[in-house]
Amino acid sequence: MSAERDERRVALVTGSSSGIGAAVARRMAGAGIRVVVNSAHSVAAGEELAASLPDAVYVRADVSADGGAAALVSAAVAAYGRLDILVNCAGITRFIDHADLDAAGPEVWRQIYDVNVVGVWQTITAAVPHLRKSGAGSVVNISSQAGVRPGGSSIPYAVSKAAVNHMTQLLAKTLGPEVRVNAVAPGMIDTPWFEGVEGVDAAKEAVAAAVPLGRIGRAEDVADAVFDLANASYITGEVLLVDGGGHLV
Repeated sequence: MSAERDERRVALVTGSSSGIGAAVARRMAGAGIRVVVNSAHSVAAGEELAASLPDAVYVRADVSADGGAAALVSAAVAAYGRLDILVNCAGITRFIDHADLDAAGPEVWRQIYDVNVVGVWQTITAAVPHLRKSGAGSVVNISSQAGVRPGGSSIPYAVSKAAVNHMTQLLAKTLGPEVRVNAVAPGMIDTPWFEGVEGVDAAKEAVAAAVPLGRIGRAEDVADAVFDLANASYITGEVLLVDGGGHLV
């Protein structure tokens, strides 16, 4: 491996086989950053994305499983010898009307929290020693507008994202100055996340009509914000809304 190659930064993007995570991986790769693509299930899509990027590898791992996040970080470092950027994009939800309290039972809470909160925590803690060695380590968590305002696909999902926001700020305070920790909180984004959801087309139209920027978001909009925060050397502890101004209305 050449010295020039050794000096190129490495980004691990969890949950990056499609949607926002894939857009983040492409944005990082377009800036010359080596990328570790990850998913828990969509192996073919993850491998295809990694193969399409200039310098990337795919690692299958479930960040919510015992040892899964640690194994993922170890594989990333084994592949490239370093880790500079961690983007926690892996996440799940259940579409449950907020008024249907019975449907949001304990098993739903545990399933969502295992991935959205515990998985994020496990990946960050596994990555911290390597991010510190980087000299300019950066973590960007993918949160949601639902973690800032009372909305979202379900109450357990929204609360999990609020937890991610608070975790972001606590870790930013704890890990500085060696590692910066920020979050991006998207509003409605046009990704496969909403495929098959009843009434989603009407919801997209309503959001586009309401937000000041007049459209719902694209995965690339979020990827740009993630890239900017990952490289903003004097920003930490921020939760950046990427919602077309939706929080204003």
